[in-house]
Amino acid sequence: MDQNNIDEVIEQLEVGEFERTPVPSSKLKGWKSFLGMYAGEHAAGTEFMIGPLFLAAGASLKDLAVGLLLGNILAILTWRYLVAPIAVSSKLTLYYQLEKIAGKHLVKVYNVVNGVLFCFLAGAMITVSASAVGIPFNINFTVPENIFGLSTPAFSTIVIIVGLVMTVVAAAGYNTVSKFANIAAPWMIVVFAACGLSALTQMEVTSWDSLVAEWNKGIGVVQSINGKQDFGFWKIVIFSWLCNAAMHFGMADLTIMRFAKDSRAGWGPSIGMFLGHYMAWICASFMLAAQIKLTGDISANPGALAWSAVGWTGIICVIVAGWTTANPTIYRAGLAFQSLFPSNSKTYSGVILAGLVATAAGIFPALSGKLLDFVGLYGTILGPMGGVIFVNHYLAKKMNFIQNYADEKRTGFNLAVLLAWVIPVALGLFFIFEKGVFAAYAVIPCWIASSALYVIIMKFQKS
Repeated sequence: MDQNNIDEVIEQLEVGEFERTPVPSSKLKGWKSFLGMYAGEHAAGTEFMIGPLFLAAGASLKDLAVGLLLGNILAILTWRYLVAPIAVSSKLTLYYQLEKIAGKHLVKVYNVVNGVLFCFLAGAMITVSASAVGIPFNINFTVPENIFGLSTPAFSTIVIIVGLVMTVVAAAGYNTVSKFANIAAPWMIVVFAACGLSALTQMEVTSWDSLVAEWNKGIGVVQSINGKQDFGFWKIVIFSWLCNAAMHFGMADLTIMRFAKDSRAGWGPSIGMFLGHYMAWICASFMLAAQIKLTGDISANPGALAWSAVGWTGIICVIVAGWTTANPTIYRAGLAFQSLFPSNSKTYSGVILAGLVATAAGIFPALSGKLLDFVGLYGTILGPMGGVIFVNHYLAKKMNFIQNYADEKRTGFNLAVLLAWVIPVALGLFFIFEKGVFAAYAVIPCWIASSALYVIIMKFQKS
């Protein structure tokens, strides 16, 4: 039987999104299709929230411009040389790969943790979109004040409607998510640039020095209210490199890149990084600086900021931007939750559950104001499992221990994986919550420790 016939049989037998079989060659996509996917995801809803938070945290404009450049380059290289080769080689989801290594019982625990954290991120994006929907109806909230959307029933209703619509799109599968992102991304990028230019005009900026002066004034106003903070150069570099650590170091994007024909798909995030995590972040931060100059309001409400900058175009952009981030995030979370359902269940069962959890999280706007800390935290928790996958893929045979241990031994629980994951994460969380370490700083030490622990334990574990 030749490869084409094999692919045809796979397609006939496969249910859903190939979550338990390699993606057949007939379904693989060229590297260009990943440009729009990542541009739509990373020039999107989080940018309206994260950009203003840099100003609020006291980052200097020079440190922001140079630090983001370096951090984003490191992030792209991590996707290209860490994630893409494994994804193209195995063509399996993160979750099924882990099941073959860790066992189905252990991977269910990981999947629930993974899915819940992704749902919280998607929930913040639902909040972002809802903030724009509410502007024409004068339904608003304040970020980053510690409030609950439940105290504003009208806002909660908008969140529920937006969340349900996003869930339906995500449940339609990868192709629908990818097509939506490809259509929306170019337009959103133009609007982000327009928002930044509008903000510069509102601040009456005429030179770099005048821009720095307005920026510093904005920092002064925010910190006079919220207290002094310091977000220096290396913190910016580490944050921009590792804010997506769960996707690259943690290998979550194996689930996306398994559809790639070759490793060039690893360059796909480059547009998302430089147009989203560079240009869009900086433009969004300008909008907050302009708002402070004009009104003294320090609230980083995405809908209000975009409305002030470019009117109805901004409102539509915020809605779509939140959507294009939430869609793939809900999709990833749905595949994580899928392990909780019977094996013959449709893929959209997990996605629907993920959408409901994300919608519930979106009702709490305070979550979206904590993204600088949250993305580092979920990278610390999820990233180390990527180290286990790395070791299993590249080192198992070379170091003479069993590759895909759970699958080979027909066990549902690989203790070595549990220890290699839990011990570094527990130490990382201790330093974050008890010692006040910036969450993103813990990601790489935990990843390295997890990789090393897995090697050591597997070498001494009886076969």
